[in-house]
Amino acid sequence: MNYSAPSNSGTFQPLRHKTGSLRDRLHRYTKRTLGAGGSVTEAVALPPGESCAGWVAVHAVDFYNDISTIWGVMSSDPYLESFRPGEGFPSGVEYRWSEVSGNDVSTVSVSAPIYIEKVLQWIADQINDVTKFPDNDDDAESLRVFQTPSFAALCGQIYRRLFRVYGIIYSSFFGTLEALGMAPHLNTCFKHFMFFCTEFGLLPDREIEPLEVLVKPIKKKYYLSKQPGNMSG
Repeated sequence: MNYSAPSNSGTFQPLRHKTGSLRDRLHRYTKRTLGAGGSVTEAVALPPGESCAGWVAVHAVDFYNDISTIWGVMSSDPYLESFRPGEGFPSGVEYRWSEVSGNDVSTVSVSAPIYIEKVLQWIADQINDVTKFPDNDDDAESLRVFQTPSFAALCGQIYRRLFRVYGIIYSSFFGTLEALGMAPHLNTCFKHFMFFCTEFGLLPDREIEPLEVLVKPIKKKYYLSKQPGNMSG
């Protein structure tokens, strides 16, 4: 199976939350917390009385928007076409893509840019499927879906794949983003993402290992910020 360089680079659009929905309400809570000068530690903490499953769900959408916007800034760079299958991943790992055809599943080797494109398209497809990610005025129905084991498994996969995208970007494209003046924004988004994942235990240790050097100081800041009287995160 042959894979060409991404042909729709930069076309990922931000995914919205329907006004008045549970997702919208929780999204606005995070924006208010950060906008009011709150710390990242405060922003990732579960709001009083809210569902943990709903909180994780809305952040899956928001973190997708963060990383797809970052990728969109640089995804039309001709440099991406220089990567061959298996190239561009963090040192010591290769993320492969599983293609489903009927009842058959095949795992294929792709380049890092193509892997990112496939991950972002897959996540967008999951979120845009209202049977998987409800976004309506019926909070009870949304929570019913968000609290199912199948949704927990789906979210786990989304967060792991988002982490892999960050891993690829830091490993192979950080210099490009730095030249574009985007490195501070990337670092801020990744810190928010890692604080949230650490707060709710969303990433297994084996997933983090390829980026341990980058992740370790962020997790240290997270744990320090959780100490009594310290909300500097």
